[in-house]
Amino acid sequence: MEYYPPSLVRLIKHFSKLPGIGEKTATRLALHVLRSPGQEAKGLSESILEVKEKVRLCSKCFGLADTDPCRLCVNPNRDHTVVCVVEQPSDLVALEKSGAFNGLYHVLHGALSPMNGIGPDDLKIKELAARVAQGEVLELVLATNTNVEGESTASYLAQILKAYPVRVTRIASGVPMGSDLKYLDAVTIKRAMERRESAPAD
Repeated sequence: MEYYPPSLVRLIKHFSKLPGIGEKTATRLALHVLRSPGQEAKGLSESILEVKEKVRLCSKCFGLADTDPCRLCVNPNRDHTVVCVVEQPSDLVALEKSGAFNGLYHVLHGALSPMNGIGPDDLKIKELAARVAQGEVLELVLATNTNVEGESTASYLAQILKAYPVRVTRIASGVPMGSDLKYLDAVTIKRAMERRESAPAD
C-alpha cells in the first residue's frame, strides 16, 4: 500500500474501517472512486455528509428518520393502536418489506445481554413503558430475534408490561420449511414444539 499516493492510502484506510471490509476490498473501492467521474465521487461524499447531518432517531419509535416524528409515526393509514417491538432499525425495514404489518414500531436498539454488559437501561425500554402508559397502544407485538438474547428480552418485556392494560403478543417461530432438525438450534426446536398445531388430515 506504500506504493499508492498518501491521499489514496487515507481513503483505503477509511474504507477498511467499514464493517466486513478488508484491505483488499477497501483498495478496490478506493480505486473505483478514483476512476469514477468527479460528479459521482462528489455525490458520494455529499451523501455521506447528508446522512451524518440529517438522519436521527425518531423521538417516538426510535427508528432512523430525517424528520421528527418519522413518516411512519405520522401516517394516518397505520394502525396506531398496535406497536411492534424490534431490536434494530434493520428489523423494522425487514418487516416493512414483508408487508405483513401495518401498525407502528418501537426500536430497542439492541437486546438484553448481561455477558456483554447490556442491561435494560441500555435499551429503549423505559421509553416503551412510557409510550404504553399513555394509553393509546392496545397491543404490543414482541418481534425480537429468536436467539437467547432476543428471547430473554421478550420475556423481560412481557414481565414488566403486565402492569399495563395492553395485550402483549410474540411473533410465531418454529422450524423453517425445508430444514433438517439436526441443523436447527435448541431455541428454534423448543419454540416449534411449544407451538405445535393439529396435523392436517388431508
